[in-house]
Amino acid sequence: MPAARTIDLQAASDDAEAARRVGEAMGRLEEEVAKVIVGQKRVIEELLVALLSRGHCLVQGVPGLAKTLLVSTLARAMDLSFQRIQFTPDLMPSDITGTDILQEDLETHRRRFEFQKGPVFANLVLADEVNRTPPKTQSALLQAMQERQVSVGNRTFSLPEPFFVMATQNPIEQEGTYPLPEAQLDRFFFKLLVGYSSREELSRIIDRTTRGEVIKPQRVMDGSEIRKWQAVVREVVLAPHVQDYLVRLTLATHPQGAFAPEITNKYIRWGASPRGAQTLALAAKVRALLEGRYNVSFEDVRRVFLPAMRHRILLNFEAQAEGIQPDQVLLDLLEHVPERAEGR
Repeated sequence: MPAARTIDLQAASDDAEAARRVGEAMGRLEEEVAKVIVGQKRVIEELLVALLSRGHCLVQGVPGLAKTLLVSTLARAMDLSFQRIQFTPDLMPSDITGTDILQEDLETHRRRFEFQKGPVFANLVLADEVNRTPPKTQSALLQAMQERQVSVGNRTFSLPEPFFVMATQNPIEQEGTYPLPEAQLDRFFFKLLVGYSSREELSRIIDRTTRGEVIKPQRVMDGSEIRKWQAVVREVVLAPHVQDYLVRLTLATHPQGAFAPEITNKYIRWGASPRGAQTLALAAKVRALLEGRYNVSFEDVRRVFLPAMRHRILLNFEAQAEGIQPDQVLLDLLEHVPERAEGR
């Protein structure tokens, strides 16, 4: 008979305690942000998931929905540095990453080049209207996001940790925009959709912003604590049957594939890459921690499926002609892909 499996009760207790502490810390952070930001609870939660996963977010929505205020509030509550970059058609890559500036030594009067760091050297960076700038400048930001460093000549400068970018995007149909290519979209961890406020929320916004009352968030954690929680995420248990579920969900986005349902073959031109499956796994782990658990459930995977995948599938002409949106296809996939595969 096989040897009996031993369970390390101390390790299990430590894991449960770590999950509880992460859940409590993020709960305090959400409460502090909610003092300033009215509504948008789902968006705030998804931003925290991306932050703990060491990913970046692309946010789409019309102007005036408090996107800038949201990121700056997060920075204050976590005692992190914050920079906002307004992307315009004439913005150059060096305006983001920094450039060498000729400086003169006051004593020796010798001149030498010194690197002047750009606004990307901050913990939280808001790339406002990223699709207003040409692809060359977009690529400079995305390269810094991917490599977490900036290269100038033969020198390399590391970006601060934690490092998080929230890029906002105007709706594509507006004039004067440069849509992000699919390969660059794939580098964003989540794509979030910010909607309009409800009747009650809009009334609360007016009350808060037209009475002269200034609400400032309190510091609830710092960068070292964020880095500690980011390390905990990697240790969360992802059981084989849950991992198989998220793998089959990813494969279901591949047209003409073995796991593709009818709607995929009808409307999807290109499906998600392996990076999409990695995103699902990491985001689901964070979702479990936010609930105070140290193991991923099927529901965790479903909760992060839309923001993780909506920018990773490319719809075909038929879908565009019928007005089909990515979320409609993805919701249908969630209905058709069973949690447990047959024979397992």
